[in-house]
Amino acid sequence: MSLTVLITNICMDWPSGTVIYARDLALELQRQGHRPIVYTWLKGRASSELAAAGVEVVDSLWQIHDQPDVIHGHHRPLVRGALLRFPGVPAVAFCHNHTDPWDAPAPDPGLRRYFGVSELCVKRLLSVGAPGSQTELRTNFVDLRRFAPRPPLPPRPTRALVFSNYATAHTQLPAIEEACRRLDVPLDVAGRGVGRVSEHPEQLLAEYDLVFAKAKAAMEAMAVGAAVILCDFGGLGPMVTTDDFDRLRSLNFGLAALVDAWTPEGVVLQVNRYDPVDAGRVQDLVRSRCGLERAVGDLVRVYEQVIEEAANQHVAGAGVGSTGRSTGGRLAVLRYRASKAPLVAFYRAFGLGPRQVPAPVKPVYRVLRAAIRRLLWVR
Repeated sequence: MSLTVLITNICMDWPSGTVIYARDLALELQRQGHRPIVYTWLKGRASSELAAAGVEVVDSLWQIHDQPDVIHGHHRPLVRGALLRFPGVPAVAFCHNHTDPWDAPAPDPGLRRYFGVSELCVKRLLSVGAPGSQTELRTNFVDLRRFAPRPPLPPRPTRALVFSNYATAHTQLPAIEEACRRLDVPLDVAGRGVGRVSEHPEQLLAEYDLVFAKAKAAMEAMAVGAAVILCDFGGLGPMVTTDDFDRLRSLNFGLAALVDAWTPEGVVLQVNRYDPVDAGRVQDLVRSRCGLERAVGDLVRVYEQVIEEAANQHVAGAGVGSTGRSTGGRLAVLRYRASKAPLVAFYRAFGLGPRQVPAPVKPVYRVLRAAIRRLLWVR
């Protein structure tokens, strides 16, 4: 059965975790014979890429005239908007960040499954009221077509890469630079923080033996075959090994794994764990367990389950989705539509989060952002 899947994501511009996730999900759904539609507030490079591939991308829900079969939701206000626009359509919601205020949806009768990409995200969902029986861990994936295997690693690393949008002179970069200097390993940096955004990370990663990254970026480096040390603005983590793979995967190779401070000595300790044979085994694990095609096939089965549940509930007369219980009727729709313009203008001016805002104005930024959210009542 071919499904129409509405995917929400606040931004479809620069490469970031949820942008790449939404893009890859849409493209794979299309490859598997389904019709994805992406709803975003901020169009850009990723939305242009999707449009070139024939995937519909809209920045207004009222541009969508065919009712979707299911909603795949990222980001609280966009999930809420989709439920307002299509009451009664079943939805699944994903949490990709355990701290961002909008990355966990407000519980809603229209939401039938809640997924966290890490254990921390699952806890976050439960903390905001997601039902335990409908909430579970569903880890990230990698597009194995795009991130193809590189040749075997050399006996010692000859080139290293920091692959992070948050690598700057004020975060992890100085410690890594000093460690690589001591070990005589040439180091490059890619990411927004240094003004070097890679349009083709699959080609870039294949050039390096050792990669410092976290979360989805780390998984992409592992899929290519690089040895990976988990590291980012949150701290320093371990070299990913076969012995620790399952534990680190349940943490999304993310912030919960970054338990040490950035120090050159700590980085040197992890680099000295470099083992080309074990890195090859880690690559095999990623490619056998974490592929995009398999993950989307599993997601489609979830979509079919929630669609069937909603249909059975409707036939039984037990409920009609979120209509009348969470939307507040036409007033809520008008409030949502009115709130979008100033919020989008605000984010275009200041960025999507406080890490993109200059330090001297961060306190003002946070106050303004919180005030706009409360004033416009976009939960």
